[in-house]
Amino acid sequence: MIELEKVNKWYGSYHALVDITETIHKGEVVVVCGPSGSGKSTLIRTFNRLEPIQSGRIAVDGQDIHAPGLDVNAFRSRIGFVFQQFNLFPHLTVLQNCTMAPMQLRGLTRKEAEERAMALLQRVGLSNKANAWPSELSGGQQQRVAIARALAMQPPLMLFDEPTSALDPEMVGEVLLVMRDLTRDGMTMVCVTHEMGFAREVADRVLFMDEGKVLERATPDDFFNRPQHPRAQQFLSDIRSPFARDA
Repeated sequence: MIELEKVNKWYGSYHALVDITETIHKGEVVVVCGPSGSGKSTLIRTFNRLEPIQSGRIAVDGQDIHAPGLDVNAFRSRIGFVFQQFNLFPHLTVLQNCTMAPMQLRGLTRKEAEERAMALLQRVGLSNKANAWPSELSGGQQQRVAIARALAMQPPLMLFDEPTSALDPEMVGEVLLVMRDLTRDGMTMVCVTHEMGFAREVADRVLFMDEGKVLERATPDDFFNRPQHPRAQQFLSDIRSPFARDA
């Protein structure tokens, strides 16, 4: 589904992504983790050209995403992206948020779009909020609507950029449950997250990044129980005992 070959990105003199070569297969659930500033969010945002790269090649579903003449909007419409901030349209109801893109970009009738949206809102537990405004929802509810809105375009690929980081702790679980449910459908998913329990339970593979490099790629069992790279070992030690260094 995604192929990266020697991908590099700089912000001025800062080398944010360093020679990344990686393959993510169709139907795979990949969690990208690592310390803050490691390049995780930058990496995932290159997959749909929200972040430009300076060198290398990225292909999504066989399409070189930097090919001349590529219709970027049409390309992006096939990738679901869920952000840290929910990015719902505040002037549209929940239902309207979920129907606008399928009607405008996929040519669905209003009836078709609303039927699809209601089924998805039912799936994320919010069909009773279809006529609510985003401002009337909790953060967890807004993020679940954002997931339903992304799914309304029936994308073959879903990207999540720290989808729970802006939520109060009691709302995190409701969003992770929806994401876990998606993995059972065979959806290809790449998720940047600090939720290690989710990574352990749901991921097919974990990529660990630091300083713009993928330092470790492993199954959750191997990553959490037998990390190979010293930086990964330190990272896991720190998150398991955050006060150990003060002792």
